[in-house]
Amino acid sequence: MTGAGRPVPAEAPAGLPAGFAPALIAWQRREGRHGLPWQGTRDPYRVWLSEIMLQQTQVSTVLSYYPRFLARFPDVASLAAAPVDDVMALWSGLGYYSRARNLHRCAQAVMKDWAGAFPQRSADLATLPGIGASTAAAIASFCFGERVSILDGNVRRVLTRLLAFDRDLAQAGPQRELWELAQALVQPDAEADDMVAYTQGLMDLGATVCTRTRPSCALCPVQDLCEGRRSGDPTRFPVRTRRLNRRFEAWWLLLIERPSDDGHTEVWLHKRPERGIWAGLFCPPVFDSREALCAAVPSAMAELLHDGDAVAHALTHRELRLHPVSLQWPAQADAPGAAASGQWVRRDQMTQVGLPAPVRPWLAA
Repeated sequence: MTGAGRPVPAEAPAGLPAGFAPALIAWQRREGRHGLPWQGTRDPYRVWLSEIMLQQTQVSTVLSYYPRFLARFPDVASLAAAPVDDVMALWSGLGYYSRARNLHRCAQAVMKDWAGAFPQRSADLATLPGIGASTAAAIASFCFGERVSILDGNVRRVLTRLLAFDRDLAQAGPQRELWELAQALVQPDAEADDMVAYTQGLMDLGATVCTRTRPSCALCPVQDLCEGRRSGDPTRFPVRTRRLNRRFEAWWLLLIERPSDDGHTEVWLHKRPERGIWAGLFCPPVFDSREALCAAVPSAMAELLHDGDAVAHALTHRELRLHPVSLQWPAQADAPGAAASGQWVRRDQMTQVGLPAPVRPWLAA
């Protein structure tokens, strides 16, 4: 049977360590993480929210966002009913903003297509916007006890080391094979509580023991089962030959400020396109050169432009060099090239709009 893009073998492949799941479950209950705010619940909304926030984001960062998000959107109905700009504003600073847009779309799909209740099967969960196979498995195992394995980046590292799996994960075939092995390691008779401990144990082991560099093999509860450790070099797993090709770009941002009628300072912000970098967020107008930026302001004001310190900002496939250029603008005057998607925003109200993380310090100054 196959579901959610995750092949499930009819029989477990021979040669897998039979004691892996029991050892991991016992270790997690004894030494795993238990105090995180999204643990101890089987509410799929809260689990889903935490899983999306934790994608490519440190736990320490999510700890400050998660309670604020729940306070504003305590359930899936309130999130679905909110304007997307409110969601983006609250997400501001977490990065990977497509997650926030998909979060909103997913909440609306749950309300519209599932009568406000998250589906219980991982195969159904994976059909919702922004929920991949591993996230679907996490929700289904944590909340509904489904006997299904997660396979995020940390778990790929754990399992490829455990099994000395040396096939190239840059290719689709080995990825499917690792999914099959991950599923085969799940106990076929695991109770719901066991699935919670097993799934959390995989996460905890990858995050705290089987780390990318310098893994703490002496502390690992399955060290005696680990073929990667036995090989003498567990860090050579996982194998992935394809490397990201990073592009380097220079962006020039025009920070136009003016005094408002009530004595505050306003900044002119454009809403970014719905696709691409910082999609849907508010940002000062962006130009690909200082010459293009200068051409966008009246020539008589060009000498008033003030260059700030450039900063580097790394994205998954791109390295940006951001150059802020500020301009003091007359009160009551419209911004140059003002467009329908732009608006004046008071500095003390910046938290009410979604802003890219590297731009926030400039606008808060």
